[in-house]
Amino acid sequence: MKRGLGCIFRLFLLLITLIIVAFFIVYAVAPVYEFPAPTPFSGKVINNPYHKLDTALWRKGNFQVQSKVWMGLTDGRKNEAKAIYAVYHQLDYDVVAITDYMKINRFEKDKEGYISAYEHGYGLWKTHQVCLGTNHITWLDYPFYQTLSHKQHILNTLKRHCEVLAIVHPKVRNGYDLNDMKFLSNYDLLEALSHYAISLNYWDLALSSGHPVYIISNDDSHDVLDPTKVGRYCTFFNSKSLQEDDVLSALKSGRAFGAYVNMLEGADFYQKAEDHRNIPILQSVEVENDTLTVIVSEPAAAITFIGQNGIIRKIVSNSPTASYHISDNDQYIRTEILFNNNTHFYLNPVIRHNGEGPDKPQAPNVNYTKTWLLRVFAFFIMLFFIRLIIKFRKRNSTKRKKTFRQSFYNR
Repeated sequence: MKRGLGCIFRLFLLLITLIIVAFFIVYAVAPVYEFPAPTPFSGKVINNPYHKLDTALWRKGNFQVQSKVWMGLTDGRKNEAKAIYAVYHQLDYDVVAITDYMKINRFEKDKEGYISAYEHGYGLWKTHQVCLGTNHITWLDYPFYQTLSHKQHILNTLKRHCEVLAIVHPKVRNGYDLNDMKFLSNYDLLEALSHYAISLNYWDLALSSGHPVYIISNDDSHDVLDPTKVGRYCTFFNSKSLQEDDVLSALKSGRAFGAYVNMLEGADFYQKAEDHRNIPILQSVEVENDTLTVIVSEPAAAITFIGQNGIIRKIVSNSPTASYHISDNDQYIRTEILFNNNTHFYLNPVIRHNGEGPDKPQAPNVNYTKTWLLRVFAFFIMLFFIRLIIKFRKRNSTKRKKTFRQSFYNR
């Protein structure tokens, strides 16, 4: 019995050792990047993603929610895919993307509005991303810790296999450091609003550093039967159809905005559905002669224009329309709209550029000298530990032989 337990324990230790070695190798071969200094937006042309809106084409979506997978080991174990769709359709959502952890959910894949998606990341610090428009799972991750280079490498790897890539809940467990937003690139969306974290300061820092990323807002609910955890955060997008290509094109080009939908104290799903039917409409966002004008369907308690580094430029109160003259010093301007019932709209920014659309920042380059120095250093560390393990096994083997001889002669 004791011998059997010892054998199981040794197999367990071997498994743990193999896992540690595997992750060690992943870290050892990771590239080290050289990040260019942030370059704020500039130029004489202002890009307006909402130019000539067709208000009849506004649709509502939630692009992050988990269902029960992996035998219920991950968050979302309370959610069945059928229940997720039923609840969100009751609230008149047009698109519900189930983003299971490291798995693409195929439920209702043949129906209009289906988006192939999953949530990537299984590390300790919730450094997660949502991949939209993909049929490929990327298993690479850095689970114990992540440097800026590790995060960039993950983004680069994921972007090769999905149409739209979003950084999600960056604030949770400090999965992304605020300072990361100055440098990280090669992603399309930032989840600035969710049930778990409000990360508007992350978004403003990314924009202020010259990264043209747009907003996404999701419930990220792990229990869709709890009315307090669904229908609170959503993304409105302006799309000619619910085909995956059209939906993702709207998100990627900024023809969307994030929303927080107010919920009355103690409201049930019937009241929530009524609240959703009465959400105001964003009617127009236009830039003319460097003046940004926003119009909504009912008087707003406040329409706020926000610029570089999240600084408030102007507030207009108790009006369905507001204008702001974009000065030469304004690199971008985004708009927040607060309605009298506490519902909020968070619009994508209008951005200065040089005539070809918002400029993508210079991509970080791999520093091959540092990368190979790290790999050589890691190789020698691995050799050192392998030698220690061999030495330890030899010592144990010798000890077992001595014990066996002693017990044999003492019979």
